[in-house]
Amino acid sequence: MRIRVIDAFTDRPFAGNPAAVCLLDGDSWPDESWMQRLASEMRHSETAFARPLPDDPEADWALRWFTPDVEVDLCGHATLATAHALHTDRGTPGTVRFRSRSGVLIAHSRADGTITLDFPAAVLTETSTPDGLVEALGAKPDAVYGCGSLRDLLTVFPDEPAVRGLAPDFAALTEVIDGNDFRGVIATAPPASPGYDFVSRFFAPGDGITEDPVTGSAHTALAPYWTERLGRNGLTGLQASARTGLVATEVRGDRVHLTGRAVTVLDGTLYATP
Repeated sequence: MRIRVIDAFTDRPFAGNPAAVCLLDGDSWPDESWMQRLASEMRHSETAFARPLPDDPEADWALRWFTPDVEVDLCGHATLATAHALHTDRGTPGTVRFRSRSGVLIAHSRADGTITLDFPAAVLTETSTPDGLVEALGAKPDAVYGCGSLRDLLTVFPDEPAVRGLAPDFAALTEVIDGNDFRGVIATAPPASPGYDFVSRFFAPGDGITEDPVTGSAHTALAPYWTERLGRNGLTGLQASARTGLVATEVRGDRVHLTGRAVTVLDGTLYATP
């Protein structure tokens, strides 16, 4: 079985967010426990599995994502990586529709190498700060928002240094996340430099991801928040992880378009097949 490692939301190797991608043959999934074990072996924040849907009028491929610990409902960077793999194999720009746990997701690849994902926008609701969150993050946010079905908590800080300086207690943060049925915590702030419109970091220790390098799905909440706050659309977010990555965003009604690039860094053969 062919397997690729693709760095997403970057134009250079060893930056952005790496995802393993397996494009499968046939009309059924491998054993779920095997997919989970492979994701644990790869140790990337997500491993994506896709199989063709020749008889589905609404989608071209079925797509699933696994962290090292669990299967997840939505992943942006592994979707972009999968679209990049398909674009590389086709050799031409095009559109691919993925059937997923979060409905049908559409990816548009262009001749210049950029890929745009069409994702559902998160619905934000300002909320109180959960008990233990300030202590777990080591800093107090200015505002906190629930993100609806995304199940993230969006925390807003006054400036970029505050976000970059966060050093969470991940054991304590896991307790807060599990106790409130969150997927993860997004931290965001205005930029300190030109070239991007907001900065963020993302923590999901309950899913086996202490800090995710670049989180496409989190930008389905970040884009609506910053579009409303800044009063303009078409924004670029910098995720300030050690690897860093840029996500171009555009809010379109109840959808968010996320645009980025990807680079294949490994293309090989997996012998431990199901």
